[in-house]
Amino acid sequence: MADPQGFLKTRERELPARRPVPVRIRDWREVYEEQELGQLQRQAGRCMDCGIPFCHSGCPLGNLIPEWNDLAWKGDWRTAIERLHATNNFPEFTGRLCPAPCETACVLGINQPAVTIKQVEVTTIEKAFADGGVAPRPPERLSGKTVAVVGSGPAGLAAAQQLTRAGHTVAVYERADRPGGLLRYGIPEFKMEKSVLDRRLQQMQAEGTRFRNSVDVGNDVTWDQLRARYDAVVIAMGATVPRDLDVPGRRVEGVLQAMDFLPPANRVALGESVEGQVSAEGKDVIVIGGGDTGADCIGTSHRQGARSVTSLEIMPQPGEERVEGQPWPTYPMLFRVASAHEEGGERLYAVSTQEILSDENGHVSGLRLHEVQRGEHGFEPVRGTERVLPTQLVLLAMGFLGPQSDSLVAQLGVELDERSNVRRGSDYMSTVPGIFVAGDAGRGQSLIVWAIAEGRAAAHHVDAWLSGKPSRLPRPVNPTDRPLTV
Repeated sequence: MADPQGFLKTRERELPARRPVPVRIRDWREVYEEQELGQLQRQAGRCMDCGIPFCHSGCPLGNLIPEWNDLAWKGDWRTAIERLHATNNFPEFTGRLCPAPCETACVLGINQPAVTIKQVEVTTIEKAFADGGVAPRPPERLSGKTVAVVGSGPAGLAAAQQLTRAGHTVAVYERADRPGGLLRYGIPEFKMEKSVLDRRLQQMQAEGTRFRNSVDVGNDVTWDQLRARYDAVVIAMGATVPRDLDVPGRRVEGVLQAMDFLPPANRVALGESVEGQVSAEGKDVIVIGGGDTGADCIGTSHRQGARSVTSLEIMPQPGEERVEGQPWPTYPMLFRVASAHEEGGERLYAVSTQEILSDENGHVSGLRLHEVQRGEHGFEPVRGTERVLPTQLVLLAMGFLGPQSDSLVAQLGVELDERSNVRRGSDYMSTVPGIFVAGDAGRGQSLIVWAIAEGRAAAHHVDAWLSGKPSRLPRPVNPTDRPLTV
């Protein structure tokens, strides 16, 4: 454990400060300032000898949180990163992007603010990179087996790194021009600068993982060709089919899916030129959807110079305290203020879009909405609450339905489950032998920490299938996982 009296001596939860809003919305750098190391270690010292560390059950990766909290408090950073890497390939990603279900499960969080687990995690990995503690780990010998991983998001990268280290020859196929999936072009710079991604990809390449960019599997190369060329294939292409909005006016100009808006914005932020980019500059922007993707759209719009930003959510505004049906240690629905929300704009809850209006040129000019309340048949309009919000750009950030599966079904013959995900068994294999599934493509839209956990778990089963014996690769085991479809 950490400091035996740490949670008594340091009762306040302290996080690094965010850079001032007027400063940070003028650039694309990460929003957080560096935290003083002594303060961080005092926070790590708040981790208590709780007997049963419920943070383990909150973390899909099964991170050894009390162990590296203790090591961080003691200043033993080299051992701390070893314990952190034992369960998580990419703590620099999760330390920035994960919503930290481990913290809502923290035992200290029953009656005090939870330990700042996520910040201890990202500090540990950043110190390791700075001190040369993250080195390539190539395999001692090759197995002679080949694996194709389709998709280079967190699930694909985790599976690829694990399988490469097990001695298999791994090629990662990515349809974009550079690897990283949504980590590259979906996550804005102000949440994770791409240098963080690139340094990990350099480690993977030094270990032997090969990347095949600008290859759209199913078109540029067929799934059958991939299956014939490799001994195993891992589908890790994510859930990229966006949920749409079925209202009059949906097809007018200026109404975009979030993933048609964020990637070009990220490219421009990285210094690229994007022909035909839609910018929020000088516009009244409406973002439909209150999740992380919606927040990314808000922060991006602020940096592009939007005149106003309004986000809409059909659910009522959550409270700031746990409700009776979401007791500790479950992950509660709370009112949270992300850095993007802090930067300005209005958040409207319990509203539903009726119609998208357009001007004489066919461009979006307004959005008609009304307030809603729960009734016998779901959400019902509240009479007399209809109004029109002026807008010149509407961004749809309502989540994703599943993977783009047409070529998968047509060329491979894999089956889909009732949620439009690729059907798989408990060994992560699809209904086609040798074709495995990891991440959102099999699980549905989820968290980055689940994607990494699934990539590691799939790699364990791929290695066992290729070698014909129990795998030595670790497999995340977490009791909160829902049963896999079979």
